[in-house]
Amino acid sequence: TYLLSSARAKAGETVLVHGASGGVGIAVCQIARAYGLKVLGTASTEEGQKIVLQNGAHEVFNHREVNYIDKIKKSVGEKGIDVIIEMLANVNLDKDLSLVSRGGRIIIVGSRGTVEINPRDILVKECSVMGVTFFSSTKEEFRQFAAALQAGMEIGWLKPVIGPQYPLEKVAQAHENIIHGSGAAGKMILLL
Repeated sequence: TYLLSSARAKAGETVLVHGASGGVGIAVCQIARAYGLKVLGTASTEEGQKIVLQNGAHEVFNHREVNYIDKIKKSVGEKGIDVIIEMLANVNLDKDLSLVSRGGRIIIVGSRGTVEINPRDILVKECSVMGVTFFSSTKEEFRQFAAALQAGMEIGWLKPVIGPQYPLEKVAQAHENIIHGSGAAGKMILLL
């Protein structure tokens, strides 16, 4: 709910979740679908794509395919995408700017490095690019988000997907798999 409220997302708009097969991406797909948005997602593996479709996305695209941006553009038409939730901005932000609609919003959740973009792409579309972290939330905001997520789980429109599980002594391996893995499939869990 935090990501979608930061983006001022409204029912009927289109949202692209770039990197939708991980824990955060799956939750965004579920919440966006429950809020009445048209949900598009990307994932790099067949398993990830299946999970994304099972968790609220209307369409899914393989972001490892060379022409996947063209496929997304064909799907959404000339208007573009109203809201983009970006998990890996250093790889995708320039692509996001080609997809976002006039007045659209790009919400950056994650990045692993630098990126070069043309600011003119932002000017021409009068779009917004915003970074968000949960760590900067106030206690009251955190309570509100937690209450909304709890309600979603109680009602049934929010269903966490558990991904790989690692014992605590294999935390280094878990970290390596996140950084160098071929794609996420649910939320990784460390077992105590």
